[in-house]
Amino acid sequence: MSKRWHNWARTEASTPVTEVSPRTAEQVIAAVERARDTGHTVKPIGASHSFTAIGATDGIRLQLSRMRGLVSADPAAARVTLWAGTHLWELPAILGPLGLALANMGDIDRQTITGATQTGTHGTGLALGGLSTAVVGATLVTGTGELITVSETENAELLPAVALGLGALGVLITVTIQCVPRYLLRAVEAPDALDAVLDKFVERNRAVDHFEFYWFPHTSGARTKTNTRIPVDPALGAAGSGARPLGVVSRYVDEEIVNNTLLGAVVGFQRWLPATTPAVNRAIQGVSSARDYVDESHRVFVTQRRVHFREMEYALPLEAVPDAVRELRSLIERRRFRVSFPIEVRSAQADELMLSTASGRDSGYVAVHRYWRDREDNYFREAEAVLAAHDGRPHWGKMHTLGAAALRERYPRFDEFVAVRDRLDPDRVFANPYLERVLGA
Repeated sequence: MSKRWHNWARTEASTPVTEVSPRTAEQVIAAVERARDTGHTVKPIGASHSFTAIGATDGIRLQLSRMRGLVSADPAAARVTLWAGTHLWELPAILGPLGLALANMGDIDRQTITGATQTGTHGTGLALGGLSTAVVGATLVTGTGELITVSETENAELLPAVALGLGALGVLITVTIQCVPRYLLRAVEAPDALDAVLDKFVERNRAVDHFEFYWFPHTSGARTKTNTRIPVDPALGAAGSGARPLGVVSRYVDEEIVNNTLLGAVVGFQRWLPATTPAVNRAIQGVSSARDYVDESHRVFVTQRRVHFREMEYALPLEAVPDAVRELRSLIERRRFRVSFPIEVRSAQADELMLSTASGRDSGYVAVHRYWRDREDNYFREAEAVLAAHDGRPHWGKMHTLGAAALRERYPRFDEFVAVRDRLDPDRVFANPYLERVLGA
């Protein structure tokens, strides 16, 4: 029996019967055929950054760390094909020399490209979709052991499912990503009053390239982040195109000292003395300062997160976000929850992927967090009720309790996806308890 697995947040664990580290599609096919012959299931695993049990298995685990890097590139079309196990943090070194970048990113880059796209990872920006919307092609091994290609010209009807497939449709071998020309971001970070941010939330999202804000519960203020895209002139490079990056010391202090060392100490302290949480949060808000800098897109998007936490995130109709956040604020005050981690609010453009949280509607995302060692106090369950009541859709890689019946009502194309699953994995070789809950048996 192989070593017991747990995810980054320590919220889920499982013990696979065996683990395989394939290097080729043929070896993946062999693993699927072995599973079929022995009655086991198969689950590929990436960086284990999902907060749910979407990657858990007691069957055969496929560790894809040996299938990483660039397969091919078409710089003229701004497209690259990547091995499935490639991490997001590896992409700047791959895309930069090609003059390319991802169109958008979230604030964590530890995930693999397939883990991120298969769970619906997103950034923020109302003119941009989540990472899965950049998937224009893939090769995958189906539950019957067949290697198929999905693209705009081959099996095109499967692409809206395969691009965000929850790991339920097959083992992805490669993905082809639509990129954009390399660009800079001007980042403006500033404190603001929470009510003022909520009053203008929709307008601010529609007016800029990227907008998000953080709100520490028990305070009246928010920290806003506005990013504006600046093209890089290939002849001038980043410096000649206006880059004004943070200094080495400033970045280190912010990312390592404040966001990790100090945060870890603060939330650890609050865990033992939860009554101090409101005062500590207000103190943090009081020292929040403004910043304005310009840097390569990935350097602005990504923040290093070393303090472990649990997270639940729901996608709501964009216009519902202000009311939902106000209801969360009232809930925290009324139930006297002590919440040390901030609530994060972002947005994404509507898309046509079958199980995208932004499928068919412009969406706002509300994410709630807890320190991973905090005791269970029903905060997540009660916050989930608030967000679900606003026609919320849970992020597939983050904690939630909804099942197939509730999700079918929230996704107009849910049954289309199930039909694709029946076609590509009729015997449920890629099933696990999480998928059985959210998709049905």
